[in-house]
Amino acid sequence: MGERKSQKSRKGPVQALRGLSARDGTPDADRLIHERVRLAIVSALAVHDKLTFNELKEMLQTTDGNLSVHARKLEEAGLVGCEKSFNGRMPRTEYRLTALGRRTLERYLEHMEALIRAVREGE
Repeated sequence: MGERKSQKSRKGPVQALRGLSARDGTPDADRLIHERVRLAIVSALAVHDKLTFNELKEMLQTTDGNLSVHARKLEEAGLVGCEKSFNGRMPRTEYRLTALGRRTLERYLEHMEALIRAVREGE
């Protein structure tokens, strides 16, 4: 029975993340960008001012449909800005990370760092 109490009182990785999410109110944003393709989009845009649809597609090695769906979710959440234009007769879509997107990515990375610390401290 004493063993159970010590396990409950010890702060684990899940509790470390819950504490952060509850404090800054970002669990929904974290779930939004935690998906692999969306995290890759946000990360790529964090190191480039803007990228075209085709540049992102090539970087992420994904399909048109997959990229389109994930980029739209990020755009609807206000994390990514999208500008559509034409280059001659060819449509051109450019994406950029918004200020909210950058803050959300920074908070997400802080959460992941807290998880890593909690796991390593438990070793």
